[in-house]
Amino acid sequence: MLLAAALCAGSWLIRRGADIQDPPPQPSAAEAFSATGPRTEPERGERAVPPLPIAVPTRVRIPAIDVDAPLEPLRLLDDGSLSSPRDDESNVAGWYADGAAPGTTGTAVVAGHVDTTTGPAVFYNLGALKKGYRVEIARADGRTALFTIDAIEVYSRTDFPSQKVYGPAKRAELRLITCGGGFSEESHAYLGNVVVYAHLSGVR
Repeated sequence: MLLAAALCAGSWLIRRGADIQDPPPQPSAAEAFSATGPRTEPERGERAVPPLPIAVPTRVRIPAIDVDAPLEPLRLLDDGSLSSPRDDESNVAGWYADGAAPGTTGTAVVAGHVDTTTGPAVFYNLGALKKGYRVEIARADGRTALFTIDAIEVYSRTDFPSQKVYGPAKRAELRLITCGGGFSEESHAYLGNVVVYAHLSGVR
């Protein structure tokens, strides 16, 4: 998948131009993975949570940044990039419907706009998250998959690590993705992507 270029037209920033005082927050280096990279097994003392059966995700909730938004299915475009959630509604996100469903074994992908023409959108504050924070995915089977954030990293569009972000996983993992990495007034686009890495840590 080539999501890095799919969500990054800074519609609101283009309209506000030089008056921007509050660009989207970007994750600090402290929230990135350690030098050893992502973990694929539970840490010592951490209870392994069995993956859930397949069910359609219906909402994404991130209490720390007041996100509570419906999810719509996203597909790949002809050029191999992921389609974007609709941009006529700021509080909506999408999940890659041809990939792993959140809570099942594998890497589930949820994407959202950082802004629309009317202002900040659903994932505007994604870069303000920290390790250990919780992400909730409500599902059509009535269960809610609870994920714990492992890291938040930011990548440039020219150096996006597709395998690291989208590669297969042996446990139930989640990626939240939006635009970030600074904004170019010249190209009227964000320079990269913010990616949140999380793993299934509970079910409600």
